[in-house]
Amino acid sequence: MDKKVYVTGIGIISAIGDNVAETLASFNSLESGVGQLEHIASRHRGEIPVAEVKASNEKLTSMAGFSSDYKNTRTALLGIIAAKEAVKSAGITNIREFRTGLISATSVGGMGMTENLWMDYLDTTKSGDWLRYIESHECGDSTEAIADSIGVKDFLSTISTACSSSANSIMLGARMIKQGLLDRVIVGGTDSLSKFTINGFNTLMILDREHCKPFDGQRKGLNLGEGAGFIVIESEAAAKGKEILCELTGYGNANDAYHQTASSPDGAGAYLAMEKAFSVSGLKPADISYINAHGTGTEINDLSEGTALDRMFDKKVPMISSTKPFTGHTLGACGGIEAVFSILAIQHNMVYPSLNHVHPMPELSFTPVKELKKNQQIDHVLSNSFGFGGNTSALIFSRKK
Repeated sequence: MDKKVYVTGIGIISAIGDNVAETLASFNSLESGVGQLEHIASRHRGEIPVAEVKASNEKLTSMAGFSSDYKNTRTALLGIIAAKEAVKSAGITNIREFRTGLISATSVGGMGMTENLWMDYLDTTKSGDWLRYIESHECGDSTEAIADSIGVKDFLSTISTACSSSANSIMLGARMIKQGLLDRVIVGGTDSLSKFTINGFNTLMILDREHCKPFDGQRKGLNLGEGAGFIVIESEAAAKGKEILCELTGYGNANDAYHQTASSPDGAGAYLAMEKAFSVSGLKPADISYINAHGTGTEINDLSEGTALDRMFDKKVPMISSTKPFTGHTLGACGGIEAVFSILAIQHNMVYPSLNHVHPMPELSFTPVKELKKNQQIDHVLSNSFGFGGNTSALIFSRKK
C-alpha cells in the first residue's frame, strides 16, 4: 500500500479567473467575482447577485479547445477547461503511462441546459438539440466528456453528494491510490448555475440580496456561484522525479443525517469529518496553519461549522477564512475549487481574507481573517466542505517534507 499521495497538478475556472494565474491575480487585488446574472434568462436577474463565469458557452467551447460545432453543457465545458489545466500543470504528456482515473463531482449535471429543453422533449414531433442534450441531464455525462477530452480510460466515476461532492471525489481518489488500484487520479468537480438552483435556494430563503459575509454576526445568506476545480493526485512511484505541489495527508467524511438541507446545530457531522481527517493524517489540530472553511454565509451553516471548529480546536482556532465571497458557493464544485485554493496557500504562503466581514459572531471564539496575509508559514491547510443531508467532508493538505 502506498503511504503517500502527492498533488502534482491543479486547474481551475471560476468567477475570479479562467485559470490559476488569473485566480491568484484576483486574490492579490481582492477582486470578488460576485455580480449580476448575465447568462441565464431568470426573473431574478438584477435582484439576486451571483458569482458567474464571465464567458459565454460559445467562448467556453473555444477555451476548451473545440470548434464551434462542438455541443456540450456548460457544466462539462467548465470541467474540461479546469481538468485540462490540471493535467498540463502536472506535466502529463502520456495519460496512459500509469493507471489513471478520473473522479468528477457535480450536483447540477447538465440541468443548466436541459431545464430549457423539457418542453421540446415532450413534443415527440420535434427534432434538434434536445436529442443530444437530454442525455446530458444525468451527472455522469460531464464526467465522460472530461474523460474523453483528456484521454482517461482506466477508471471513471461520478460523485454527487451535494456540496461535499468534490471533497469526496478527492478522498475516493486518494483511497484508491493507497489501495494500489490506481497510480494517478484527476479529482475535483464542476457545476454551472441554473434556474433550478437559483429558484431552489431562493425558496429555502438562504440567498443574500447583497454580497455574502460568512461568519458575520449579521449574515443573511449565500451567493451562488459556478466553476470547476481539479487536482492531479499521484502515488509516490508515479510522482517520482516530478515537482510536488503538496501532499494530501488527511481526509474524512461523516453524515449526521440531521435534516435534508439544514446543518445540525452542534456541528456533529462536521466535527466527525475533521476528526477522521486528523486520524488519517496523524496530525493534531495545533498543526493546522490555515482553515479554508465551508463558510457559506447562512445563519445555520456558519453557526454549525463554527461550533464544530471551536470544539475541535478547543477554542484556539488558527487563521481561518471563507473564500466564497470571492467565488460564490459553487455547490458540487466547491471542494475542488477550494482544494486548489488550499494548495496555492501552501505554495505562496498566503491566507485569503473573508471579504465583507464586519461583525463577529457572539457565539464563536474566533473571527475570520479580514485582510490578505502574505509571507505566512503555511504547512498544513484544513479544507471543509459540507453538503445537504448532513454529508460532511474534510481534507488536509500539507507541505511536502
